[in-house]
Amino acid sequence: MSVPPEDLASVSSLDDPVRRRLYQIISERPGPVGRDEAAEAAGVGRALAVYHLDKLVESGLLTASYLRPAGRGGPGAGRPAKLYARSEREFAVTVPARHYELAARLLVQVVDSDPSGHSRAALVDAARVFGTELGSQHRAGAGPDLECALAEHGYEPRCDSDGVIRLRNCPFHQLAEQHRELVCGMNLGLLEGLLAGLEVTGCCAVLDPRPGHCCVAIGPARS
Repeated sequence: MSVPPEDLASVSSLDDPVRRRLYQIISERPGPVGRDEAAEAAGVGRALAVYHLDKLVESGLLTASYLRPAGRGGPGAGRPAKLYARSEREFAVTVPARHYELAARLLVQVVDSDPSGHSRAALVDAARVFGTELGSQHRAGAGPDLECALAEHGYEPRCDSDGVIRLRNCPFHQLAEQHRELVCGMNLGLLEGLLAGLEVTGCCAVLDPRPGHCCVAIGPARS
């Protein structure tokens, strides 16, 4: 196999149910999580949580940082608390090895290099049609549950207090890093189609890039 051994080891480490649960908890939080909070959320003892959290850091799935509690500093403030967050690294394991991302990069480069803009427009149209098909299929099965449909396709939706659904993960992150305008436009078309296929009313997909989030947000429709 040409699978990188470190990637295989990292993904395999999630086979442990406690470790997998802790990883899920950390991934779902909007900011870094302390040891006590993670242990309580997972329903395990602190020592066991610390062991698995540190193993997740060793595997590259989590990152660790240290921070003193707010308002405490100087001598006698105590040791900084160790906090955990999901790593920005990506891991891919396919057996036998496949390189779909390479094909995607080549195709995106071709579309992005078309000076006429016709290829770009065709891509957005295709994304919108495909998104509509996905939405229709989901509605026929699980029903018109927008957040469920988004999660099913890797978006990790979180609803803000203002009613806007922001997406903590972009399924096309690596492509967007190199071809942001093109890929974000494709992503917008895909999610516009998904809303249409789900027959969701009262909201719309808009470009609203923010650090640590997908470039598209879904908010109340404007008249």
